[in-house]
Amino acid sequence: MKKVTTATIRNKKGKEKISVLTAYDYPTAKILDEAGVDILLVGDSLGMVVLGYDSTVPVTLSDMIHHGKAVVRGASRAFVVVDMPFMSYHISIADTMKNAAEIMQKTGAASVKLEGGVEICDTISALTNAGIPVMGHIGLLPQSVNQVGGYSIQGKTVDAANKLLQDAIALEQAGAYAIVLECIPYQLAKAITEQIGIPTIGIGAGVHCDGQVLVTNDMLGLYDNFTPKFVRQYTKLHESIKEGAKQYIEEVRTEAFPTMEHSFEMKNDVYLKLYGGK
Repeated sequence: MKKVTTATIRNKKGKEKISVLTAYDYPTAKILDEAGVDILLVGDSLGMVVLGYDSTVPVTLSDMIHHGKAVVRGASRAFVVVDMPFMSYHISIADTMKNAAEIMQKTGAASVKLEGGVEICDTISALTNAGIPVMGHIGLLPQSVNQVGGYSIQGKTVDAANKLLQDAIALEQAGAYAIVLECIPYQLAKAITEQIGIPTIGIGAGVHCDGQVLVTNDMLGLYDNFTPKFVRQYTKLHESIKEGAKQYIEEVRTEAFPTMEHSFEMKNDVYLKLYGGK
């Protein structure tokens, strides 16, 4: 199958829904790529689901590059997007350009993703003018969770909804090829999707977006704690992995594993020369 590009993604709007899943390592990327996912997002969510942080804020540029490299190596068809982490695109446009270039050059990814609306449009314009594809992200912004006071639905008032609509329009005008809409009412997501000419990718934004994204670890049920309302678990790997590990531990303890079937053998004459057959 042909490699997915920004043109592929743009052309799907209004014709075919876009599938997006997160990936943080080579084997996961390879499996999801083989499954046919359109976009692999190396999200800074790795801070919470892979590195064990309480938020995405501690994630560094080096973290994103390290994991981005692995994902790109596993993706032969899917379009790979790497999040620009906290404060890597806020200090100045010059710093942003340097950081984005480092991500693109060192990982081989096809795009970066930035959180924010009107306030970062000059930055997005600079990036896209330099040939760096940008995916936007509005609504709930995990990097700003300390400022907004937690993870909550955005755009519930008239003013807040209008602000998000204007953000989306501005991001398109700045050159973004797609926009993630996170945790906003489905009616607002529908209005945004209908009023802009680039695809919207929803996460907790309802049925009317041009595509959907989920954190793969949530979708596969790798955790047995809180599951957000917008997540559907397609399997429960937490229990499967735990049961497999329990069985392995028990078989090691009882010497049921390994058996001779799992053992390598040297030629008998070599063994005799080494140890005299003892």
